[in-house]
Amino acid sequence: MKLRLLLAASLVFGVALRAPAAERPQMANPSIDMAGHLRVSGEAARHRQTHRVSEKEFIRMSRQPGTVILDARSPEKYDELHVKGAVNLSFPDISYESLGRLLPDKKTRILIYCNNNFGEGVPAFPVKAVTAALNLSTFITLYDYGYREVFELAPLLDVETSKIEFEGRARVSR
Repeated sequence: MKLRLLLAASLVFGVALRAPAAERPQMANPSIDMAGHLRVSGEAARHRQTHRVSEKEFIRMSRQPGTVILDARSPEKYDELHVKGAVNLSFPDISYESLGRLLPDKKTRILIYCNNNFGEGVPAFPVKAVTAALNLSTFITLYDYGYREVFELAPLLDVETSKIEFEGRARVSR
């Protein structure tokens, strides 16, 4: 009898696991909105098309007053090596509060870069999957928080030959 009950329960549980998503109970969380994220990501992607800049333009813009270079990598990687003058706000720490402190004016020009802007073999810039490049998440997130003057370093560069200046614990031999 116990064996039959156990088998029946297993069968019912197995069928429930294979039920189509539409039949599964929805687990609502008003603090997480996948459909909204996808909508904003599409808007940000269209906006991004005109906000990607060359190395030369990145350097020129970085020298203009009021421009902030934002490095969203971990504090450890930032300390190891970063674009000279960049400020660090690690991606997981981006929030209304942290952005309000660091970038209170949403019209501030912000320059971003990530690991995938620099060639392989640089420990401070470990390469990520191209679809998971930090520039993508950072751009979308800043756009979602209302920042529209975000410009992304576009090319893949070699830290040894780039005209961008770097600072940190790691040495760049030029």
